[in-house]
Amino acid sequence: MATPLEKWVEEQAKLTKPDKIYWCDGSEDEARRLIEIGMKEEKIGDVPIFQELNQKSWPNAYYHRSHPTDVARTEHLTYVCHPDKEVAGSNNNWMHPDEAKEKMRKLSDGCMKGRTMYVLPYMMGHPDSPYAKACIQLTDVSYVAVSMRIMTRMSKEIIEKIGTREDFVKGLHSVGDFDPNKRFIMHFPDEHLVWSIGSGYGGNALLGKKCFSLRIASWLGFQEGWLAEHMVILGIEDPKGNVTYVTAALPSACGKTNLAMLESALPGYKVWTLGDDIAWLNVGPDGRLWAINPEAGLFGVAPGTSMKTNPNMLKTLKAANFYPTLFTNTGLDIDTNEPWWEGLDGAVPKNLIDWQGKVWDSSSNSKAAHPNSRFTVSINNSPTLSKEFDNPKGVPISAIILGGRRTQLIPLVTESFNWQHGVYLGAQTGSETTAAAAHQVGQLRRDPMAMLPFCGYNMGNYFQHWLNIGKKLTQPPKIFSVNWFRVDDEGKFIWPGFGENIRVLKWIVDRVHNRVKAEETPLGLVPDMRDLETGGLDISKEKLAKLFEINAESWKQELQDIEKFLNQFGNRTPSEIWQEHKKLSEQFNNNGERGGA
Repeated sequence: MATPLEKWVEEQAKLTKPDKIYWCDGSEDEARRLIEIGMKEEKIGDVPIFQELNQKSWPNAYYHRSHPTDVARTEHLTYVCHPDKEVAGSNNNWMHPDEAKEKMRKLSDGCMKGRTMYVLPYMMGHPDSPYAKACIQLTDVSYVAVSMRIMTRMSKEIIEKIGTREDFVKGLHSVGDFDPNKRFIMHFPDEHLVWSIGSGYGGNALLGKKCFSLRIASWLGFQEGWLAEHMVILGIEDPKGNVTYVTAALPSACGKTNLAMLESALPGYKVWTLGDDIAWLNVGPDGRLWAINPEAGLFGVAPGTSMKTNPNMLKTLKAANFYPTLFTNTGLDIDTNEPWWEGLDGAVPKNLIDWQGKVWDSSSNSKAAHPNSRFTVSINNSPTLSKEFDNPKGVPISAIILGGRRTQLIPLVTESFNWQHGVYLGAQTGSETTAAAAHQVGQLRRDPMAMLPFCGYNMGNYFQHWLNIGKKLTQPPKIFSVNWFRVDDEGKFIWPGFGENIRVLKWIVDRVHNRVKAEETPLGLVPDMRDLETGGLDISKEKLAKLFEINAESWKQELQDIEKFLNQFGNRTPSEIWQEHKKLSEQFNNNGERGGA
């Protein structure tokens, strides 16, 4: 008798009509076969799915060029389909589940004709972890099958783990005909289902990534009492060998991956990588907050990655491992058959083809690598991988860091007064857009906890959920705000960033262990300058002071903008958040003192 899983696969095959069905087992031999298929049999237009790169300088690396219309997450075509629109909230595009399914059935009818349906059994999290989830994705392209093997724990054992259960996470994906007008990513949180068509790009097609591990998982966490967060997880080791584990939520273009793999500029301090993108946070049996990284790979933006900005990532990309490494939409050096992108070390190669396969002219205004070009690589390649990465229990979190990209206003580092105040700091987080984003440069985009595009339900309820989690914790992590991006009067960054960020992390660790005191400001607690390790830095006292400057007049305007943002979630924005907002407003408007810190 067929299991619920087998029945579901059969139903999807009837709809999509593939030529054949292949059940993946996640083995090394299979990965090689899938690469071969992608090089010799499957194509996008006339271009093979995979091209082998220079194996001497980039071991086990392959190149993929996506469809020219398919190079980024498509937020405007991404829907969260709760039966009630109010549950989805203003932070999500909404469509009724019945309407969404009817639309997707029409688009998916026969969409896999002439192709193979790959059945991918995978685990988000270590299979032995009480916090892990068993999942199945169906896809019709080897690029997704190989990428999912890198990014997740894929094996045939997951099929046994699912057994006769019906509540496994389901993902149905097809590239369709890449028509942007027929491209949709639909989420059905109550059914633990993601249905995607028309795109082969990472976040739209690797359904274990943002789709499940954030949008669906955030809803699961809301129902089950845990948090699915867009956060890095890292361990900070001090000179005595003690490791303190922290998470950090930073929106795009704020240096998340660089932070996760940071090469410390302070002697005796090391950073250990546990994850660069996603953290699942559970209240442990001991009442502490425990984090696991549900992923097993790194999916990062290539441009700007170099030995200066992220030496450990370059080492990761060049490490030999039985997991393949994929480069998507970078430039290609014709002479050496190596990937290339803007910001990579060394001279610009003489003979390059760009991400669309055209000969690239360095005097043109165009980029050889697409600004969102990517690498997909196993986290096991990382020289900074924490020995706790595979611990099924995860790691205990002592601090949560919330950051954004602001040229003024927000101090370099601020500690919240308490958990409730920390949630308020996270709720108002914002970033000024950069040239790489699809918005006007310098425009402020609020992105609470870096989760605005990924929260699978109303953000007002999300803030309440954070507050509720805090009440369950016997030792809640301290919450900090960071901003590496303040500029001086000439528009130049004051803080050097990158490896020097260890100095801020050191202060955070010192605060966690009560080694140093802090000074109170209306925004939170900031370092006594004597406790912030600045030896060897070329920053004047005046510029250092500017990193912590609080301008009351500018903050009055900022508070109006925060109020407007919080109002969009209506009566679902918790009263505790408004309490914190009122306290801060009163201080700047009346120069009053904060009570109860």
